[in-house]
Amino acid sequence: MTLTRRRLLQSAPALPAAIALGGLGGLVTAPAWLSGCADQASSQLPDLPFTQLDGSAHRTTEFKGRVAIVNFWATSCTTCVKEMPQMVATHRRFAAQGLEFLAVAMSYDPPAYVMQFAQTRQLPFRVAIDHDGGIAKGFGDVQLTPTTFVIDRQGRIAKRYVGEPDFEALHALLAELLAAPAPAAA
Repeated sequence: MTLTRRRLLQSAPALPAAIALGGLGGLVTAPAWLSGCADQASSQLPDLPFTQLDGSAHRTTEFKGRVAIVNFWATSCTTCVKEMPQMVATHRRFAAQGLEFLAVAMSYDPPAYVMQFAQTRQLPFRVAIDHDGGIAKGFGDVQLTPTTFVIDRQGRIAKRYVGEPDFEALHALLAELLAAPAPAAA
C-alpha cells in the first residue's frame, strides 16, 4: 500500500475501502454512488486566492452573485481526463447564461502537465493550479479527484460531487440555479 493510500485510510476511516484503495498511481477516484453527500448543502463558498494559468490573480468570492462550478482534478486522474470533455460541454452550454467555471489542478500535478493539458484541450474556462494545497483545504480538504462543487448565487455550495457527476442531474441543477434571480445588493 502506498503512503498516499495509507494516509487516506487513516484520515478517512469511515470511507469504504474500495474508495480509499481505488485509482491509479496513488490517486483516488470515488465511485458515482458517492456523488451527493448529505453534509454539503448550505456551506458557504470559502474566500480563497487563486492564480489562473495566465498569471492573473483572483479570489473565489468573485463568484458570489453568480452560479459557479469549482472542479478539482489532476492530469493523472483517469476519471478527471474522461469527464473533462463533458465539463467543457457543460461550460459551453451554460456560459451564456452566466455560469462561471474554475478547474483547480491538485497541488501534486506538475504545472507543465496542467499547462499542456489546458492548451491541447483548449479548455474554455478558468484553470488554476493549487500549488500549496490551500484551495483544496479551503473546500473541506479535498483529496479525492475529481471533486466538483456547484455554487449558487448566494455563495452557498449547492451540491458536491465526488467522482464523475451525473451530467443530466448536474445540467438540471445548473438550469434551476441559473433561472433563479440574482440576490439583491446589500
